Amino acid sequence: MTAYDLFLVSPLLALAALAMLVIVVDLLTRRTGLLVGVSFVGLAAPAALSVWQMVSLSSSGQSELMAEGSVVLYTLSIDRFALFFNFLILAAVGLVVLVSNDYVRRMERLQGEYFGLMLLSATGMMLLVAADELITMYIALELTTLPLAALAAFLPNGRSSEAGMKFLIIGAISSALMLYGMALIYGFTGSTRLEEIAVALAGSSSSGIIPFGSMAVLLAVVLLLAGFGFKMSAAPFQMWVPDVYEGAPTPMVAFLSVASKAAAFALVLRVFYIGFDALGGDWWVLLAGLAALSMTIGNLVAIAQRNIKRLFGYSTIAHAGYILVGVAAIVTVGNEETFGPSSVLFYLAAYTAANLTAFFAIVSIGNRINSDEIEDYAGMLRRAPFLAIALALALIALIGVPPTSIFIAKIYIFAAAINTGESLMTWLVIIGVVNSVVSAYYYLRVIKVMFLQPAINTERLGASWPVNVALGVAALCMLWLGVAPGAILDAAERAVVVLTAGG
Repeated sequence: MTAYDLFLVSPLLALAALAMLVIVVDLLTRRTGLLVGVSFVGLAAPAALSVWQMVSLSSSGQSELMAEGSVVLYTLSIDRFALFFNFLILAAVGLVVLVSNDYVRRMERLQGEYFGLMLLSATGMMLLVAADELITMYIALELTTLPLAALAAFLPNGRSSEAGMKFLIIGAISSALMLYGMALIYGFTGSTRLEEIAVALAGSSSSGIIPFGSMAVLLAVVLLLAGFGFKMSAAPFQMWVPDVYEGAPTPMVAFLSVASKAAAFALVLRVFYIGFDALGGDWWVLLAGLAALSMTIGNLVAIAQRNIKRLFGYSTIAHAGYILVGVAAIVTVGNEETFGPSSVLFYLAAYTAANLTAFFAIVSIGNRINSDEIEDYAGMLRRAPFLAIALALALIALIGVPPTSIFIAKIYIFAAAINTGESLMTWLVIIGVVNSVVSAYYYLRVIKVMFLQPAINTERLGASWPVNVALGVAALCMLWLGVAPGAILDAAERAVVVLTAGG
């Protein structure tokens, strides 16, 4: 490995080193405030290195930074697509570190391990979004998932232990299915690199060499989708979501709900756009079915929830369905245009801002009232006006009310689906619109409880300045994406060029 190769993986190395440093600092000092400070300030290193890579990429005029040694050359693609998600993941983990300040102070032990595991999981996500080789993807997925499973079981109670166990077991099953699918793909194509897989599948599909036709490849892709579905929180692979959301530490759930989902969809886009583009016409119906199932199950079951974290668990399933509409549209038309994939990237950015805003308010309220039941949010407008208004704005954004960012994102995704010209995709858009209307019921119910129902306890609630800063930044980003989405849309357009160019 050359010095230039080390530069290409330097954000990953810096983030992994930061995770180790936080644990060492915890062993030496046992000061929560210092842990939060080291974790947050330390993120400047991988962020600065990612900016350096972006500048180098812009000045080189190439689609990606080319490695000199085989270790990076055949496993990672350091391109605008990967860097877009690097910034999204680093922003999410940085804000979650800040909002964890009050939460971690209540923990008697393992504070350093809490931050260390979160940073290691973020390292796995950054590795995942750059991976263009199947084995590297699998390693990155495990590095992402295993720390999250440990974090889910972090609290000393039965619900947290159950959450961690379910996350671990279902995650192991999905990983096994995905690994078997990867083995089949390797057997069919003789390669684990996406570009070589694309060439082999294109040649085999045109000459009829693949045994049993495309049905054999279909089995492999179905197995891969089963593994990816777990990471995306998409139905019917969503069984773990509500229990993990309810039992796990709330800041960890905030991180899981956005960063893990973003990394998973980045993986799906890279695999389908580069590796399976030649066979894309065969798979879009399957993806459309997953989208309809996720939207419908997520929204209908959310109506009956009384725990706000479980409600958001089903909400994230529904939003996975909306994003899958965009992915299905991409697979339908192939890689001739950037409109479809860029709409998916913009949706992920908008969802990250809105969901983090909502969860940060939930973290702050939960720290004070020690409850996640929606009925205990009664009168929250009087007890904590800033938190209640921020949560209400996030809920309105998650519905997709104009002119919020998610409304714009849904317009782009639904337009991409209609532009495919497929009647089934038009029906999928109708299902998406109906589900958006259904989602308004359970989101507005929370706002009704906070704003209209009288408070049983009139004690005023507050939060520390790191929590308020994190909430304020997330809320401002959410509002900015709704008012001026152009910058992120342009960044998304530039990021997906490497995919539409075929790698």
